Amino acid sequence: MVDIATRVYNHKWKIDPIVRSLIDTDFYKLLMCQSVFRNKPQTDVVFSLINRSNHIPLAELIDEGELREQLDHIRSLSLSRGESTWLRGNTFYGKRQMFRSDFMGWFENLRLPPYHLERKGDQYELTFEGKWHEVMLWEIPALAVLMELRSRSVLNAMRRFELQILYARAMTRVWEKIEHLRGIQGLGIADFGTRRRHSFLWQDWCVQAMIEGLGPAFTGTSNCLIAMRREVEAIGTNAHELPMVYSALADTDEKLAQAPYDVLSDWHEEHDGNLRIILPDTYGTKGFLDDAPDWLAGWTGIRIDSGDPATGAETAIKWWQSRGEDPKQKRVIFSDGLDVGKIRELQSQFAGRTKVSFGWGTLLTNDFRGLVPDDALAPFSLVCKAVSANGRPTVKLSDNPEKAMGPADQIERYKRVFGVGVQQPIEVIV
Repeated sequence: MVDIATRVYNHKWKIDPIVRSLIDTDFYKLLMCQSVFRNKPQTDVVFSLINRSNHIPLAELIDEGELREQLDHIRSLSLSRGESTWLRGNTFYGKRQMFRSDFMGWFENLRLPPYHLERKGDQYELTFEGKWHEVMLWEIPALAVLMELRSRSVLNAMRRFELQILYARAMTRVWEKIEHLRGIQGLGIADFGTRRRHSFLWQDWCVQAMIEGLGPAFTGTSNCLIAMRREVEAIGTNAHELPMVYSALADTDEKLAQAPYDVLSDWHEEHDGNLRIILPDTYGTKGFLDDAPDWLAGWTGIRIDSGDPATGAETAIKWWQSRGEDPKQKRVIFSDGLDVGKIRELQSQFAGRTKVSFGWGTLLTNDFRGLVPDDALAPFSLVCKAVSANGRPTVKLSDNPEKAMGPADQIERYKRVFGVGVQQPIEVIV
């Protein structure tokens, strides 16, 4: 097993670049990239870093030269032969050749496009602009770099034994969480922690701990590189990015209202089974489900990613029942801000009423809360989102208004088109 504390102490070793591979990313990102490559190859998109926790002064904590060095390293990466073979030949969600030969031919020759980095006060402005299927692959590695460099800014001041004790305490915390989860009957849980992880080595350690500690209850990881190396399932479906961009491309209010369903219509043509998971909250879950075409009710399940998770699940169950579907045959995936207490609560509330799964993110792979002075390693909310498509701004409403993004006038327009009324704000922790 890797001695993480020693590797951190000697972190300038070239053996430890923050991002090691183009598949050091989330599986759903590659699935969406293939869909975009097929359906929207000429769409120009801008992605931008958004620090929701603006009390964290990233530009004061992270050296610009080191940030550029890490970003430039990512631009030098390409698929290895082994990675390409794994993507081409492995079975994902019970399907071989998930990735088509034309997409793989393009991906095998990809180098990520240039980035724009500029300091603005105590924050960084980091943007990526180009064809959608190229720039979208910057999102996860960019977040991983910023999160880990922030961690390193704290760890750099610590000596070898301090680091050993820090990681011993953090490992104990993770293992105690796993022990609390062991007794949950019917638990199914995956690692969704790539985008805001403490570090690659730490995420890899957490996955190994879950494998040993939870056995079959651990269903896999969203991280493709770790899934390949640890021989576990790569987990993931689709994200808010797709409806945000499709909606920005809509010319009229009528086309805007239809855009989220157009996304899933394209997805329906490519995927079946457990990949047919609806993410309904981009512009409000209730309105999305109320207006959804009947064929969507036949999909496998729903992912709950904002708002009150229990309310979201109850809404989904009632919707399935109203469409003549049996909720017990459907899957609800919870993935927003989870920790052990909430996982236990939701499993208890919905087990037997639907198939329950969990995607455990930041509080698995980055829970160093209270372990250093001033809580300087506490996780924070950093995202990298598509902010425009073909020159038009994107919008996200969410079931939590604290996660909304976009120009104010467009947010009001989207609320009108999608019939979003008063929403209850919920604190965004991670």
